[in-house]
Amino acid sequence: MSPAAATLATLEPIRGLSAARLDELARLCQIERFPLGVDPLVLAGGTSSLIYLLAGELRIVLHDGSSRLLVGGCDIANWPIGYKTVLPLSSKAITAVDLLRIDFDLLDIMMTWDELATVAEGRPGGGDESAQWSSMTGAFSAQALTAGALAELPPAHIHELMLRFERVKVKRGQTVIKEGDAGDYFYLLESGRCSVSKWVGGAALGIAELKAGDSFGEEALVSDSRRNATVTMKTDGCLLRLAKPDFVELLQAPLLHAVERVEAERRVATGAARWLDVRYPAEYVDDGLPGAINLPLNEIRNALNL
Repeated sequence: MSPAAATLATLEPIRGLSAARLDELARLCQIERFPLGVDPLVLAGGTSSLIYLLAGELRIVLHDGSSRLLVGGCDIANWPIGYKTVLPLSSKAITAVDLLRIDFDLLDIMMTWDELATVAEGRPGGGDESAQWSSMTGAFSAQALTAGALAELPPAHIHELMLRFERVKVKRGQTVIKEGDAGDYFYLLESGRCSVSKWVGGAALGIAELKAGDSFGEEALVSDSRRNATVTMKTDGCLLRLAKPDFVELLQAPLLHAVERVEAERRVATGAARWLDVRYPAEYVDDGLPGAINLPLNEIRNALNL
């Protein structure tokens, strides 16, 4: 655990997060220093954040006109200022102070995720073969949970996803999915590394390497088509896989907004939309739609850190 995460582990209600989540949160929040005599709560601004006093002395004026002295490091300072009530009317730094700001929505989804992960890991029959959801901060990073597709899912769906994933041990050199096969599962890489290759011009071309926390296999499920690449394990590891019917029910149906072909063509014809071809250039050059933007899916993922 990093020093910053160790500091977070002393704060309420943050201390309930897993070590992996604390490390992730430490990279996303910020500590600000304010000089003696200023009102740091006004300067910090915003009501969508939880604000902690980490160091220094801060006098706050409450809405009933009373005042209170807060000292960084004391028990009460381990809780956000104005937690579960409202922020004070004003404040004054008696000494230089260090404040920590954490986005409320970000912390809420992290805590919800960790709570559901703990329930899923501890369900009866789990044991050593249960998925280590609390460590899966790659595929289910804060960015994915707050700004990605998963942000649109209700907590109940996320919980159900955890229950339906199957944990599978894999060996180095094992082929997980093969180009041209029918899509049957969506995968999360819990541990290990694997390579992604594709036949281009009669030769196998390595196009990506996946690490723990990455996901793959959804393209064939969403488009109901054949696998467009081969994924092979480079090391021993563990996969979490979700069967196609469960993927469609819990991920595709709530998130995919379909547009009929006729309506799509109308939008393109009127200039309201453009076709996006996510295949590799070698495929696009053969039968790409006129005027389409060719942007391979792996490049989109890399640009968005997915």
